Amino acid sequence: MRFVSFVALAALQLIASAPAQAELNGAEAAMARTVAAEQERSIALLEKLVNQNSGSLNLEGVEKVGAMMRAELEPLGFTVEWKPMRETGRAGHLIATHKGRPDTKRLLLIAHLDTVFEPDSPFQRFERMGDKAKGPGVGDDKGGMVVVVAALRAMHKAGTLKDANIEFHMTGDEEDTGDPQSIARADLLAAGKRADVALGFEGLIRDGPGDSGGADMSSIARRSSESWQVTATGKTGHSSGIFSADPGDGAIYELARIIHRFRTELPEPNLTFNVGLVAGGEQVTLDEGKIRASANGKTNIIAATAIARGDLRTLSAEQAERVKARMAAIVADHAPGTSATLAFDPGGYPAMAPTDGNRALLARLNAVNRDLGLPEMAPLDPLKRGAADISFVAPMVDSLAGLGAYSTGDHGPEETVDLPSIERQAVRAAILMSRLAAEKR
Repeated sequence: MRFVSFVALAALQLIASAPAQAELNGAEAAMARTVAAEQERSIALLEKLVNQNSGSLNLEGVEKVGAMMRAELEPLGFTVEWKPMRETGRAGHLIATHKGRPDTKRLLLIAHLDTVFEPDSPFQRFERMGDKAKGPGVGDDKGGMVVVVAALRAMHKAGTLKDANIEFHMTGDEEDTGDPQSIARADLLAAGKRADVALGFEGLIRDGPGDSGGADMSSIARRSSESWQVTATGKTGHSSGIFSADPGDGAIYELARIIHRFRTELPEPNLTFNVGLVAGGEQVTLDEGKIRASANGKTNIIAATAIARGDLRTLSAEQAERVKARMAAIVADHAPGTSATLAFDPGGYPAMAPTDGNRALLARLNAVNRDLGLPEMAPLDPLKRGAADISFVAPMVDSLAGLGAYSTGDHGPEETVDLPSIERQAVRAAILMSRLAAEKR
């Protein structure tokens, strides 16, 4: 017996009893039954979505996945709009809006259509293996979109969707954001300003041993993601003069000094700063995407240029500002005969800082868990997951992430989803959304 079938039976038992504590009402128990009954439908939808490649740069493929999602949402009463983003180098976004009672809370749901797997990837097809399935984007984030559809279908059948105000944003470039970001995320930012609650449907994380054990966790915080570049320069010349007064230390030693001081002086809680690319020599060039470097030089020539590129991840805007100031001070303390600059790429993902409002949303989710007879979900350590689109709206609206399906091996050729988690997450989401959507603003 799969998990939510158990949940549906548990819901019926709760309704039949009369404990003093809160319990599922009739509509909520009906939603649990609907999700369980439609599990094979949900898996079939997941297979269909996964078998259509939608790498971020496959613009037509992203549009096709958007059309599949439109076909699911319009019969539920959503007005669906495709927002083309070709000017940013990406396909676009699908925005589905359901208008309910004007005086109740407005929910913003966030997921994404694209994956990291482009058409030239050998990893292209859905493969079911009992209660697991493997495929590109099966967890990140096509599994998340299927959770949303399953939850909304259950709400529709139970009657709780009718009066709900829901805006569902499915971005087409979460894995590789379009440029400029100000255009690529304008619609999502506007939606955040309208919303009372934001719910992110990227994957559930489990904390514990094994790929199926451990406790379900929820995310009230996600760290930022920004890219930086240090460019060091020095006086070139014969290597026999290295460290002397005139040529000084050279560009590579200056860059090494900076990286070493980053490693020894920056560490603090919730901060990481990776160095992902280094090149140095007499001449250095980067490609247009800044992901490939070429350098030339000789052992008897002092390096004139050295470049390092990396990322910075912080838990709050305050932490980011403070760490950037410390990085700049380290870069400015030049070794003899050298200079260096620090620059941050435009765009990037802001932090989703932990707030009292986010904690309150997790408490609401745990009330659902109690009524379903499920264990309480603790907040996930933000070091255990990356940035996401929900971070753009988190500064302006109470937010909760990790409501998608549980998966392992994301972004790799073994990406695998736990199929029963789709049921469990859809039941949680349907009840949570129904409760929130019925509240007055």
